[in-house]
Amino acid sequence: MPTASPSKTDDFVHLHVHTEYSMLDGAARIGDLFDEVDRLGQKAVATTDHGYVFGAFEFWSKAQAKGIKPIIGVEAYVTPGTSRFDQTRVRFGEKGQEADDVSARGAYTHMTLLAKDNEGLHNLFRASSLASLDGQMGKWPRMDRDLLQRYGKGLIATSGCPSGEIQTRLRLGQWDEAVRTAGELQDIFGKDGFFVELMDHGLEIETRVVKDLLRLAETIGAKVVATNDLHYVREDDASSQEALLAINSGSTLDDPDRFKFDGTGYYVKSAAEMRRVFAELPEACDNTLLIAEQCEVSFNTKANYMPRYPVPEGEDETSWFVKEIERGLHRRYPGGIPDASRKQAEYETEVIVQMASRGTSSWSPTSSTGRRSRASASARAVVPRRGRWRRTSWGSPSWTRSSTA
Repeated sequence: MPTASPSKTDDFVHLHVHTEYSMLDGAARIGDLFDEVDRLGQKAVATTDHGYVFGAFEFWSKAQAKGIKPIIGVEAYVTPGTSRFDQTRVRFGEKGQEADDVSARGAYTHMTLLAKDNEGLHNLFRASSLASLDGQMGKWPRMDRDLLQRYGKGLIATSGCPSGEIQTRLRLGQWDEAVRTAGELQDIFGKDGFFVELMDHGLEIETRVVKDLLRLAETIGAKVVATNDLHYVREDDASSQEALLAINSGSTLDDPDRFKFDGTGYYVKSAAEMRRVFAELPEACDNTLLIAEQCEVSFNTKANYMPRYPVPEGEDETSWFVKEIERGLHRRYPGGIPDASRKQAEYETEVIVQMASRGTSSWSPTSSTGRRSRASASARAVVPRRGRWRRTSWGSPSWTRSSTA
């Protein structure tokens, strides 16, 4: 894959990107996104969907096809200083500061995580999975400091958007707490692995903390990085994203109080546009290239990730699977298996076996010792191209394919 070569004047990499996998929030279809990035001559782009990494493989695959370097990340939901198992809502500020306080009435803050290498990619997947399994609060899978510490290796982190803990602390006037948080994150991700993120969409919530963010970066010796909170591909796609947000909040576009984005420019801006926005901080744009250079991930598309299951001697995984289904049917319907249930079991068995045997060695017709077994014929028979299944004997849970009429 091509690498993003730094240019101090005319290049930029988008590192804060919400694709269609940011459900009912991101309107950037992955294919359209790469078309636009390619048209603009940008050599790399990231995906940082909200909370989940479901789109990572599709993003990587389409990047390969387009010759653009993919950077896999997530805009993580992070607990407000609590354990991910703790559902307590937390406020950092005092009464009257609610508008500037922790998002979702004290449920979470944000931060941006990017995989630097394959170890980081795997850690990103692990942390995201555990955030969902352990830290789910409403619709938000939340990480905590424990997950960040356990799975921080191979990741680059930024302070995040205005909903990040650091910006939240700064808006609340909590300078010491903001510095402490930034220092903790720098300890986790390393001095060169933590960046102070800057955004500018013309919003007061962003501009009022810029000076403090720059001072904080200088205080802890961190680099700054410029991002655009990208939610759609082209500037004229803004209306589509507004409609998504209205659906998300159960509102209509006619509702003046509906949830919507203030400010403008949440699209794939050209490098020239981004460098104009951050004309006084060219290093913030240069550092997007620095991060892109450091990130190199891949997926092993030839590996077989199907688990191997122990089976009795003389059986293979396919034949034993079919027999287990048959036993289950008789256990569930001791008085006789209804025709509809039999038909559904046959259909689902065929689909599962065909999908599992498609290019996967673990479903090959071999015995548990590795030799071809006597069950091979019946195993192969479980993958018919046409026709229906029928029992060969009511006393034996073996299957064969019947001829079509």
